[in-house]
Amino acid sequence: MNRFATVFLCSLLVLITSFSGWSQSGTPVNWKKVKVLVYTKNGKGYVHDNIPYAVKGIQKLGQEHGFKVDVSDQPTVFTEANLQQYTLLIFPSTNNDVFDTDAQRLAFRRYIEAGGGFVGIHSVTGTERNWSWFKRMIGGTFAWHPKFQKFRTHVIDTKHPSMEGLPKIWEKEDEFYFTKEMSPGPTVVMAHDLNSITTDEPEKVRMFGGTFTQLYPAAWYYHFDGGYTWCTTLGHDKKDYSEPLFMKHIFQGIRYVASQVKTIDFKKAYAASRDSPIRVN
Repeated sequence: MNRFATVFLCSLLVLITSFSGWSQSGTPVNWKKVKVLVYTKNGKGYVHDNIPYAVKGIQKLGQEHGFKVDVSDQPTVFTEANLQQYTLLIFPSTNNDVFDTDAQRLAFRRYIEAGGGFVGIHSVTGTERNWSWFKRMIGGTFAWHPKFQKFRTHVIDTKHPSMEGLPKIWEKEDEFYFTKEMSPGPTVVMAHDLNSITTDEPEKVRMFGGTFTQLYPAAWYYHFDGGYTWCTTLGHDKKDYSEPLFMKHIFQGIRYVASQVKTIDFKKAYAASRDSPIRVN
């Protein structure tokens, strides 16, 4: 092997070691520069017992892939000065009002406008149900789910990086979430099979299913208001967060968002209140 080939292979090895994730456009993720905040506060109402397990699962992903993970249930972390350090925020099964003040909501919104990332898991669609901007960012708000059961979920975009290596038809036990006030913006990459669920309330399936008759949105991404989001409605069972296939699903969502976020620049943020009209670029 000549010297040029040796140097080339060594350089390639360094790149592979440093960058272990790729976006749809081929942009590498330097995990050493990625820092995430896992936020776990819940408002009044149902609190999922999976949250501590989700935290441990994400911390394990951080250890395996070399990114930093902070965890908090204190809404006081939502200031521009603090959020500046994070590549993305992760809300695992949060529910109801998770902020104490509108100043905290504004800081969250301005973080997204500044180019920040967001990953939402399972009941995140039930978060901040009275805040229109958040519901639009998240893709809608929780409506109803039938009982926990085994059903089928279909990957509908096999080329999307968050869907890599997942079964094209994934059968697992979970909660089949229905959403209301759907935003037309998100791009769906995975969908539940409506014909694979059983329920003694078929009228609710028809009502909340709306015009969806075969497949129903289950996971999606959304480039919204300057930021980058990815959400999955799967993940009710606490055992999911030690299950390799499910954690692959979560990691690839994190990886996709991390690949999109470049810099957090609050000079790009424009909202003066939590409900400022959304600017269309």
